[in-house]
Amino acid sequence: MADTNTQGFTSRLGLLDATMIVAGSMIGSGIFIVSSEIARSVGSAGYLLGMWILSGVITIIAAISYGELSAMYPRAGGQYVYLREAYGPLVGFLYGWTFFTVIQTGTIAAVGVAFAKFTSYLVPAVGEGNVLINAGALQITAAQLVSIAVIVLLTYINSQGVKNGVFIQTFLTITKIVSLFGLIVFGFWLGADRAVWDANWKDAWTLTNLDWRDDHITSTTLGGLAFFGAIAVAMKGALFSSDSWHNITFIAGEVRNPQRNIGLSLVLGTLIVTLIYVSANIMYLAVVPLHGIAFAASDRVGVVAAEHIFGSSGTIIIAIMIMISTFGCNNGLILSGARVYYTMACDGLFFRRAGNLNRHHVPANSLWMQCAWASVLCLTGKYNDLLALVIFGVLIFYVLTIAGIYILRKTRPDIIRPYKAFGYPVLPAIYILIASSLAVLMLIFETRYTLPGLGIILLGIPVYHYQNRISKLDMMNKVNAEED
Repeated sequence: MADTNTQGFTSRLGLLDATMIVAGSMIGSGIFIVSSEIARSVGSAGYLLGMWILSGVITIIAAISYGELSAMYPRAGGQYVYLREAYGPLVGFLYGWTFFTVIQTGTIAAVGVAFAKFTSYLVPAVGEGNVLINAGALQITAAQLVSIAVIVLLTYINSQGVKNGVFIQTFLTITKIVSLFGLIVFGFWLGADRAVWDANWKDAWTLTNLDWRDDHITSTTLGGLAFFGAIAVAMKGALFSSDSWHNITFIAGEVRNPQRNIGLSLVLGTLIVTLIYVSANIMYLAVVPLHGIAFAASDRVGVVAAEHIFGSSGTIIIAIMIMISTFGCNNGLILSGARVYYTMACDGLFFRRAGNLNRHHVPANSLWMQCAWASVLCLTGKYNDLLALVIFGVLIFYVLTIAGIYILRKTRPDIIRPYKAFGYPVLPAIYILIASSLAVLMLIFETRYTLPGLGIILLGIPVYHYQNRISKLDMMNKVNAEED
């Protein structure tokens, strides 16, 4: 059957499905890895835990604020739509451009390779060390092919109807929440060590930078601007581990009673994940010495903790958990991301075919375009670098979106708001202040990432004007054809 968009999306998703998309898109491999980098940056238990709490708090504030926007515009596109309505099509396009080129597709690629990396614990033949093709600058490994295969499989499943993807998402998210809860409980029950806990909390609020030099650990107490720089670097990982919570807004057109369920699912999902993340880090501190967290092999602190809890079988247990977690995370990313390109195409700002729905009422062309570019990023091996490039940009777009609440209340007071942001205007202002401060600190201390990231965003400006010109020419040709 030919593609069609005449019937539009179908509303099939309830509150549980929406909440599982929020939580499932957030929980990937970060909670098993990121605490290691944070521990090196801040050097103490108090600040390690504080980074996760702060990240969770501002994420929940952002989710509460997004609730108003999602209730105002309960249709596909999410953040792209909010930015377009508040600032005009150019800013909306710049977000969509960055979203497609790096943010969503790069995350899909990175999560896919994380799946393959931990699959290699069970099947060593699919590891990164198994180079299948070596063509100089281009190396193709078994892990890359596994990651691409997973992306293709999930894209196909989601192209066959939203209910298929959502069933997988709900099942796997519940599975990984239960698994993480089990790991935390067994950690406190079997692995907790009072001596480790007491040692970790000694000097818990002295911020130091930890380094491994000449086979021993060195620590440097930080103060002044360096103190804030360490906070910014540490928050980078915690925020990205909590990111993608807003993916549900991209598929708002397929959620039943979106004015209520989108905002509620955002709050419930971010709250659940924040509680899990904070509890997991308390467990790490009860089981693993701080230096063991900071200098875990390949930053895999989850593996170290599992080995303390379950012994030699811990590696297999954590590998299976991360495989489930990353598979479910990628499903949520693939499911939701394509709806942004669909909405942009309907606005004439993306490939025209991306604006079609197939017979299952899903944007299959957008899904496969996303799949193709994410697969290319897998093959380049540079996806983690690409993610780092846009940390600054992601924060900027979040700040602009939250600030859009103030703008839209002034410019569009006539729009019905079934839900208004709790704590307005104070809580949104707190988020804007914290996120803007982090962006400025990253611009100072992470220049090698923030400046190229800003360059990628600004590159979208000439692309926007070119695409806008093409759209106008197409419209003129269509009008002329109709007159003839």
